[in-house]
Amino acid sequence: MAKDQYWLKSGLINIIQNFSGTLINLATFYLLVRLLGKHEFGVWGLYLQAVTIQEVVRNGLIQSALIKFISGSKEEEHSKIVSASVTISGTITVFCVLLNLIFAGYLADKLKAPELEPMFRLYNITFLLSGVLTQLNCIEQANLSYKGVFASNLVRSIILLLFIAINFTFKFTTDLISLVYVQMACALASIAVAWFFVRKYLNFAYVFNLEWIKKIFNFGKFSFATNISSILSGTIDQWMLAGIISPAASGAFNIAVRITNLVDIPTNAIATIVFPQSAKRIETEGKEAVKYLYEKSVGALLAIVMPALIFVYIFNSIIIELLAGDKYADSVPILNITLLYCIFGCFGRQSGVILDSIGKTRTTFFIVLFNTCLILVLNYFFIREFGVLGAAYATLICNVVGFAIAQVILYRELKVNALNSFVYAVKFYPEFINKYLLKK
Repeated sequence: MAKDQYWLKSGLINIIQNFSGTLINLATFYLLVRLLGKHEFGVWGLYLQAVTIQEVVRNGLIQSALIKFISGSKEEEHSKIVSASVTISGTITVFCVLLNLIFAGYLADKLKAPELEPMFRLYNITFLLSGVLTQLNCIEQANLSYKGVFASNLVRSIILLLFIAINFTFKFTTDLISLVYVQMACALASIAVAWFFVRKYLNFAYVFNLEWIKKIFNFGKFSFATNISSILSGTIDQWMLAGIISPAASGAFNIAVRITNLVDIPTNAIATIVFPQSAKRIETEGKEAVKYLYEKSVGALLAIVMPALIFVYIFNSIIIELLAGDKYADSVPILNITLLYCIFGCFGRQSGVILDSIGKTRTTFFIVLFNTCLILVLNYFFIREFGVLGAAYATLICNVVGFAIAQVILYRELKVNALNSFVYAVKFYPEFINKYLLKK
């Protein structure tokens, strides 16, 4: 029953976190695009893309490794693991800060946005703070707790939204530097919240251990590469639509993807809680337990996602009109295709999580890299042949191919059977009713 409570509580926390985060981001975008001029908003977009890459570079190297090794190791090793993570994170942070200081002016000049130079330089402080926040969040997740992660992320996004909403409501003027300062305040507040929840796990002393540094780096380097490839594979279709057809075509596609991402929220939430569980079970219970964990978690995702998919398919035109207006009616056929991503996403995201947790990060990297290259090639030809729908078809084909490759590998490693997930999906509803509603 304790395990069941873990899944229910952790799943609800992560679903709420993902859903609330999506809504807050939509509200922030809605207000900010009206608060800033076209040029300022464009500069803000360039700034966010640049700093996100820095975060991915650092977090990709340590995040999955820290969660995996703490989840699956003895308590006496935790100080060495956390210390090694801090060492790697600190080194990367200093390196990125130096690059920022050296090339901020050059990048601002090349991007024809002089406002970026002081923004990049000021962000260095926020980057240092976010490194501390990442460490705290990873330590909490490794201990199978998620309340602090949820609370700290919520505080970070709400403070920025409130600042923008106040300026918008009272018609105050603001500038980009002010937004960067607010980001800094958000990071400080998030650290305070995260520390409150994770302080009971912070019983370690710094221990420099070269062996653990090498182990975390060797594990994390493929997670890092996977993250970079994932970012590219998720944006290539929109970039190519804008380049081959027009930014308007990319916008129509983006509307469909945004709605699909709302349906896909449970996939991201379940993936967050499955990773530490899988890392722990491979050490304590063996591959059979991980096989069950994969099939059962995918089954739960299918059971949650499928009703949402059916609902959106039935009311697709109404949903598009409510969220984007009748001028985006051409997004409806695109949405009907992109929704299918969610089915394969249930399998695909969990496949990557399971492979990473059993130490197959290199395998995950090559799968994602192959898919990224395939998306690039297919989009080039399909967009020229079928227009906007070509991008949707190209990405769907890549999802199918990625699903097939991952299932072959999972069968070889864990004897996973994808059909079992559909059986668990059917059983999900009576199990949920009996355990959590009727308390049987």
